[in-house]
Amino acid sequence: MVTLFGIKNCDKMKKARKFFEANQVEHHLHDYRQDGLTEDWLSLLVDHIDWAQLINKRSTTWKQLTDPEKASAEQFTPISAALIIQHPTLLKRPIINIDNHWVVGYDENQWLKYF
Repeated sequence: MVTLFGIKNCDKMKKARKFFEANQVEHHLHDYRQDGLTEDWLSLLVDHIDWAQLINKRSTTWKQLTDPEKASAEQFTPISAALIIQHPTLLKRPIINIDNHWVVGYDENQWLKYF
């Protein structure tokens, strides 16, 4: 089973969902905004993916953070987790779990390796 983590209305998420549908891959969407985020899930995520890869520094939300908030987001800590939970758009999208293999960003070639 494939789980797509992201925000439902994000263009890359829409594109990812279309890819999985076109390739008849059963998948589930976990919308950060609707389904929420937890510190435990973020902790699980950093067990598989480097924290620096997860932060979306190109987002409008990132640009609106204060310098101390940006500094606190550089490493995974309870403070950075709380910041991400408060502002889920700070996470890159999509984050995909394919049978416990994690891929960050839109990358069809990476995904195809697992089918």
